Amino acid sequence: MSIKDSELILNPDGSIYHLNLKPENIAHDIILVGDQDRVEKITKHFDSIEFSTQKREFKTQTGFYKGKRLTVLSTGIGPDNIDIVLNELDALVNIDLKTRKPKETHTSLNFVRVGTSGSLQEDVPVDAFVISSHGLDLNGMLHFYKIETIENPDIEKAFIEYTNWNSNKARPIVINNSQKLEKIFDSNQVHKGLTATAGGFYGPQGRILRLPLQDPSLNTKMDTFSFQGMRITNFEMETSVIYGLSKLLGHHALSLNAIIANRATGQFSKDPKAVVEKLIIYTLNKIV
Repeated sequence: MSIKDSELILNPDGSIYHLNLKPENIAHDIILVGDQDRVEKITKHFDSIEFSTQKREFKTQTGFYKGKRLTVLSTGIGPDNIDIVLNELDALVNIDLKTRKPKETHTSLNFVRVGTSGSLQEDVPVDAFVISSHGLDLNGMLHFYKIETIENPDIEKAFIEYTNWNSNKARPIVINNSQKLEKIFDSNQVHKGLTATAGGFYGPQGRILRLPLQDPSLNTKMDTFSFQGMRITNFEMETSVIYGLSKLLGHHALSLNAIIANRATGQFSKDPKAVVEKLIIYTLNKIV
């Protein structure tokens, strides 16, 4: 049965609605960044660029780096944008856009997020790199999907009990990364741990300006939470949803984080641009 026009929305030129992309415009290896300006900070290292487009905050460039075809795409900020990006990228390779029917043969993509983040641990300093072993979903977006196959109930239960999680909030979910990609990008240059993904920048990440928080001690609880040696290393707004949707859709995903702030010590990187540039070079050299 064909997918209705209202559900799978295409532009007049046949490209997918938000991303403005056609299947031939993307590689199977895709680097995801939040900031649209970071796309060209990556592709400036490419040998050549064959395709470029932008619609709203979604900027895409596809080209070659040391002979390998790569796509770099900006997602914007937050779980809601990741929902758009991951579903539309999957549709490009696993739905026939002409017949509007899912393809019989599944195609698996590789997603590597290159982002910035704040550390929750004193020993994960500013200017460090973190590989997200898991995404700790605190925002609730994934609950709109059937997620039973991707959950880690033992870790989730331990976190809920340790933090005395408020039942009015979405139940936390813990999702594994792609072990295949972790083996490629792991080294003695990176830290590893759980990455918490919030639905906002201020209150959801424990920042207080003028509004009081439901649980002002949540960050302290998160700092000290541990499960079988795993700690929550950092806080951001995309990783858990990238991991969750990738698992559900049959893709591989890994999140690499440049630590530009340390919430435990109150420090901020003196040169965040240089840290991000180092992570970009690290990522490109590992991906080829």
